[in-house]
Amino acid sequence: MTLYFAIKYLHVLGSIVILGTGTGIAFFMLMAHRSGEAAFIARTASTVVIADMLFTLTAVLLQPITGGFLMMLSSTGFSELWISASLGLYASAGLFWVPVIFMQIEMRDLARAAVAENAALPPRYFVLFRRWFLFGIPGFGSVMAILWLMIAKPV
Repeated sequence: MTLYFAIKYLHVLGSIVILGTGTGIAFFMLMAHRSGEAAFIARTASTVVIADMLFTLTAVLLQPITGGFLMMLSSTGFSELWISASLGLYASAGLFWVPVIFMQIEMRDLARAAVAENAALPPRYFVLFRRWFLFGIPGFGSVMAILWLMIAKPV
């Protein structure tokens, strides 16, 4: 196994983790939201926040490192259109993902408070959920586009 192959493996694995965790988080949050049960939402959002910090954040931090090493080892430069497009999309995905983390934390806290007070979910929860859902579309779409660029490497 070459160094290039090992780093490429880690880079692809990071992409899988980002896409898989993102898909799983979106599914579980949507299902919890659809239940309308504050306790279920609170438990799910708690798990989602941990998963995002443990898996997504780790992969997000490692992707530029492994990508940079791959560029160096393959003598690929920023002048390659697919590289510059991928980096732009990566920045865009990050601009949507970072606020989503804070939305998830606030939705979790609002659901916990509703459970503790034996009350309905407040209107703020529903505003956050809509925003969270809408932010997920360009955020996840950017990651999907990056994956295509990594595979196709169009010129």
